[in-house]
Amino acid sequence: MPHDTTIEEAKPKIREFLARFFGDHRIADDEDIFATGFVNSLFIMQLVLFVESEFALTVEDEDLEIENFSTVDAVAALVTRKRSAPVSS
Repeated sequence: MPHDTTIEEAKPKIREFLARFFGDHRIADDEDIFATGFVNSLFIMQLVLFVESEFALTVEDEDLEIENFSTVDAVAALVTRKRSAPVSS
């Protein structure tokens, strides 16, 4: 049974991961990650892999919408949805 991860539990981990790419720039939770110019084309795959490994979930094809990864808030909301979803058996 998955642990229900709250948005507030997920955000610090997401911010810590993003800090590796943004250096001294502190990104706001609602700031568009892709509009900053700090990330390259490999970043989205690194972000997806981080989300999957850090939160023990699978990002499905239907989850691969830019809107799900564009802000800290959006990534945290995706994690919360995925972690609280019932497990199909």
